[in-house]
Amino acid sequence: MLEKAKDPAHFHGKQPLEHVLAARMKGQIATDEIHGAEMPGHLSALTDAAKETALIFLLLRPLLPAYAILFFICGWLVWKTGRSALLGYSRLERMHRVIEEERWEIEHHRPQEKEELRALYQAKGFSGRLLDEAVDVLMADDNRLLQVMLQEELGFRVESEEHPLKQAAGAFIGVFASGAVLTLALFTLPSAGVFAMAGTVIAFSAGFAARRQKNRVTPAVVWNLACALLAVGVSESLSQLI
Repeated sequence: MLEKAKDPAHFHGKQPLEHVLAARMKGQIATDEIHGAEMPGHLSALTDAAKETALIFLLLRPLLPAYAILFFICGWLVWKTGRSALLGYSRLERMHRVIEEERWEIEHHRPQEKEELRALYQAKGFSGRLLDEAVDVLMADDNRLLQVMLQEELGFRVESEEHPLKQAAGAFIGVFASGAVLTLALFTLPSAGVFAMAGTVIAFSAGFAARRQKNRVTPAVVWNLACALLAVGVSESLSQLI
């Protein structure tokens, strides 16, 4: 049985392994993917932006002339790109804050960090001399210890994090591609054609995202189209009442 932590201020009354589990949850929250945890952020931003742009076309089509919709989409392009970048930078800021907190704990609470490290490797099946050697080797190098604690305690994978501008580029491409296709349809096809093209964009984006996440494609496509159709139906029904 693990001994009780010797520093209540550090462990908050928990055993080392309990403290590690709580820290892992904290790390998962701090590293939660802005656009989804399983698909790369730039691809998730791209598919979300494409679907949202298509829905905007459907909602504005009966309300505004074609040129006004085009002006709106230009502003929407700037907003989605900037917002995606800002969310990415905000997430990096949260991550850096948690990393610095862990660095400070290593510098000021080394005995407690050693207990956490021992608890982690005991949970992995290490014991006896092998456990002592593994802990001693890691405790001898602060940079390696920080990396291990970030990965094992907080669940960080710093090397897999995307740059915010890459996520912004995904959002830009999503809005631009969807907007270009639908703008062309808006000026060359009848209303039914625009509706069908928007549905195609939504279905393709939903299906692509579902496939990348290893989810079922057909339900994802059906539910996204159903939500879009419901949104358009509510908008047009309310417009008839006004």
